[in-house]
Amino acid sequence: MTTVNIKKEESKVVSPAEWLAARKELLRKEKESTRLRDDISRQRRELPWEKVEKEYMFDGPNGKESLGDLFRGKTQLIVYHFMFGPEWAEGCPSCSFLADHFDRSVPHLAARDVRLVAVSRAPLPKIEAFKKRMGWQFNWLSSYGNDFNCDYQVSVTPEEKATGQTYYNYAIQKFPSEERPGASVFYKDGDGNVFHTYSTYGRGLDILIGAYNWLDMAPKGRDEEGLPHGMAWVRHHDKYESPLVDPNSLLLARKA
Repeated sequence: MTTVNIKKEESKVVSPAEWLAARKELLRKEKESTRLRDDISRQRRELPWEKVEKEYMFDGPNGKESLGDLFRGKTQLIVYHFMFGPEWAEGCPSCSFLADHFDRSVPHLAARDVRLVAVSRAPLPKIEAFKKRMGWQFNWLSSYGNDFNCDYQVSVTPEEKATGQTYYNYAIQKFPSEERPGASVFYKDGDGNVFHTYSTYGRGLDILIGAYNWLDMAPKGRDEEGLPHGMAWVRHHDKYESPLVDPNSLLLARKA
């Protein structure tokens, strides 16, 4: 038997028969996990709804839009709460990592009666400039001046700022930033009533990050041990030493 070193740990190198036995045992657990995820998804769909009574107005490329306007003919709306504060020069790198997965999902979601948008507290001109820099096309609106972010746990309230404690992910805790990531889901009925059906925060967003799912298959995994925090390695895609996305190619694609 030989060994190879991965992250200072020894990984066994075994015969094909031994490898197959180990793989089948892991497959059994993977199938258990898949069935559990299916059951959790079912329970998520069965959660009770709450009617959205407050009026929220957002700034978008087409002017002022209400929460109901954001559905654009769909009955289901998913809002990604993108961390981008009013005073920030650019959007959060980790949220940008996640948002790099949005554009190619939008048409597939639309085919299943779902509209996906991002919302941030940054003023619209800042959002538009950063969106252009990143080469994104998904719909992104500003909640600057309304209570939407605070009501959905993704921006600190004045009271929370004063105490240093914030309500996030359904618990009182400390959070290092005034802006926080999350996703909220809404439904609009035939009478125009809007209902909040689900929100998730923190690692509940992991499943949305396709790159993480690929890394979880690789021998080194996410390789984040020893970092100040899990996503400390993440950069805006134009800030890696060798950018994976060529802004010029994105520009050409939009013109084609």
